[in-house]
Amino acid sequence: MTDSKPRKTLTLKKTASPAAPPREESSERKRSGARARNVAQIQRERSKELPTFTPPAAPQHAPSRDRSPNPRPAIRRAPRRQPSRGRAQEIFQVFAPCPLGLEDALHAELGALGYQGLRKGRAGCHFSSDWTGVLRANLYSRLATRILVRLAHARVSSEDDILALARETEWERWFGAEQTLRVDTSAVRSPMKSLQYCNLRAKDGICDRLREIEGARPDIDTVRPDARVHLFLDETSATLYLDTSGESLFKRGWRLEKGEAPLRENLAAGLLALSDWDPSAPLLDPFCGSGTLLIEAAWVALGVPPGIWRPFGFERLRDFDARHWRDIKDEARQRIASQIDAPLVGYDIDPGVIAAAEANRERAMLSPDTIRFEVADAREVEPVGSNGWVVTNPPYGERMEGDDTFWPLWAENLKRNYAGWSINVITSDLELPSKMRLKPRRRHPVFNGALECRLFHFEMVEKSYRRS
Repeated sequence: MTDSKPRKTLTLKKTASPAAPPREESSERKRSGARARNVAQIQRERSKELPTFTPPAAPQHAPSRDRSPNPRPAIRRAPRRQPSRGRAQEIFQVFAPCPLGLEDALHAELGALGYQGLRKGRAGCHFSSDWTGVLRANLYSRLATRILVRLAHARVSSEDDILALARETEWERWFGAEQTLRVDTSAVRSPMKSLQYCNLRAKDGICDRLREIEGARPDIDTVRPDARVHLFLDETSATLYLDTSGESLFKRGWRLEKGEAPLRENLAAGLLALSDWDPSAPLLDPFCGSGTLLIEAAWVALGVPPGIWRPFGFERLRDFDARHWRDIKDEARQRIASQIDAPLVGYDIDPGVIAAAEANRERAMLSPDTIRFEVADAREVEPVGSNGWVVTNPPYGERMEGDDTFWPLWAENLKRNYAGWSINVITSDLELPSKMRLKPRRRHPVFNGALECRLFHFEMVEKSYRRS
């Protein structure tokens, strides 16, 4: 009897209802990844051959299995509830966050790139742009951390208001149930008791809307999602942003080797801007570490867009126009110069650190003729010309405890040999000028991550210092 029951069960499975799908159809799997996206893009391009105008259509996706063990319901793409003029014709409100202290420099950079409606905010700048401008901001901005497009804004007084705001936003224009999602929340003086709960309500609102429209909800992926949403809360309101950058923009794609206290790439570019470095003048870093400052300087001098060799989040969104993006990058590549006239030189006392800097230089597609790295002691390094800039991030804090002679000896070298040079030093040690016995011409507050620092500017004027 115990053997007959399994056979009955097995027989019932074999004689399934005729309404069940054939074996060949159930075994069909949906393609995913870059190849599938390229195929979908080709299909969309072919569909645009008709002369009549229609709003940008989203790619059609066949029902597929969820990556989880439980099967997902079929995804249905409903038409948009309101007609759209098309993403390319819209003007978006954009926020570009940056490290604290770089707001003025970012404002100047975005103005030079031609953006309108510029307004400085806390740790970033607001501006308006069409969709092409959003792509170009990701490609060209050296100082921004992300490029966030504002999709919704409203007054809120409770977490349920956040849920309602997220449900009313047209997320289906940008991503759908077939893609993965991550939601992040930040706040300034918000009365909400739990940011984690606010984050959950925003995520629930997004998923509820997509489930209602498309029959399924997106999976959550906190590591490498297809779509990122940022919720920002202040005293009275909530703003929902679509993150078009993906990974933070300071990740240029070339740095794998790091020193003990590395600068992020956008902070390094910001220090160059704050120091008023002239790309046609020599630049020297006597504490070069992994070479971040000099590699950023080389890209500035050559006109290499910081995002030219990295992927972006907008490439995974619906209706991504790969051909248009390729044209933008091709235009940028044509403007890259072939060589730098002024010397860029980095020194460090640690041979292992110099080897790491050379490896980073190679990954940044720069030759040894562009940047020269050498093992040397900053207290003995001589200038590479009659004038130029020193921009550096020297060791400080615990790494320099117990050595009271280092800073006076380095300052003595600067006084004796660097007349006509502009010396710019970032440090969290606010007593550094007194240790060097130099008076800064100006000091600029900046943050290296969560660490409050100052960028001190000294001018070495001939005969203004005497050798002790």
